[in-house]
Amino acid sequence: MIIVDTALKARAEAGNPVRVGVIGAGFMSRGLANQILNYTPGMELVAISNRTLAAAEQAYREAGAAEVLTVMTVGELEDAIAQGKPAITDNPDLLCEADSIDVLVEATGHVEFGAQVTLKAIDCGKDMVLMNAELDGTVGPILKVYADRKGVVLTGCDGDQPGVQLNLCRFVESIGLTPRVCGNIKGLQDRYRNPTTQAEFAKTWGQTPNMVTSFADGTKISFEQAIVANATGMKVAQRGMIGHTYKGHVDDLIDRYDIEQLRELGGIVEYVVGSQPSPGVYVFAEAHEKTQAHYLNYGKLGQGPLYSFYVPYHLTIFEVPLFRRAGRPVQRCHHCPLGSPCGRCDHHREN
Repeated sequence: MIIVDTALKARAEAGNPVRVGVIGAGFMSRGLANQILNYTPGMELVAISNRTLAAAEQAYREAGAAEVLTVMTVGELEDAIAQGKPAITDNPDLLCEADSIDVLVEATGHVEFGAQVTLKAIDCGKDMVLMNAELDGTVGPILKVYADRKGVVLTGCDGDQPGVQLNLCRFVESIGLTPRVCGNIKGLQDRYRNPTTQAEFAKTWGQTPNMVTSFADGTKISFEQAIVANATGMKVAQRGMIGHTYKGHVDDLIDRYDIEQLRELGGIVEYVVGSQPSPGVYVFAEAHEKTQAHYLNYGKLGQGPLYSFYVPYHLTIFEVPLFRRAGRPVQRCHHCPLGSPCGRCDHHREN
């Protein structure tokens, strides 16, 4: 975190901010625009692309931008950036092709469109941050292969639960423990929720009924934990995950897992409904020897074999501008189609 702050401060002082373009102007994008424009020195939101220009302009206006230019060509976009004026367009290709933009954020929530624009960005040599769990959970590993071939960064975002889980997982590994459960804490799951039942909630928070339905009916958590599984190589204990419902603290769940099964699977992704702290994330980890166990017990984490670590919140738009790359690097294999992660094919099981 100190490294990120220092780097951004240096870029601000040098007059060389990270120039960001955002694709999509929905709920998350509006918050992100406000955060970058007003609270992230060393970074500039230079352009927003959205199929409805009025929504893109609204995102800038709500964040306090006085003048917003509508651009139709790459040249017009480059001129706007050079003049320091925020630009909007309904053509995302312009953001992909503009040399002055350093990194793009995909925040539409649509899989097919998101995949197309991400491939375009990769082809143009742009680093890409995905605020699109639906896209990442569906074809993220494939997009990552194309990004690696092109030598650009493709990453999920910090602040949403997959990114927060992966940062916590990295912390646990950095202190010498082995993550065995990467979990997501949800306040509600009801598979019978639909856009009609969620309409009022969506209206209250300025979101779409279809999107907030995915938060409640189990769809979103499936995408989110698929992202974590893809990034870590972890598996599931059963189809759909176990999904405990528990009203107490997440610490109390450490005794509900078979440690031998967790070891055999190489760790699992998981979730719990109703526990505290919500909406947070957790990692249950295993120590390797008695000295570690002794000091973990001294630190009030109990006697194992699993130790509970958690983050009591995920702050989405507040953390996204940090752009920390979350998760362990996934090893790819030239024996597998499209370079699938190591350990998932007969070649690796045999060797």
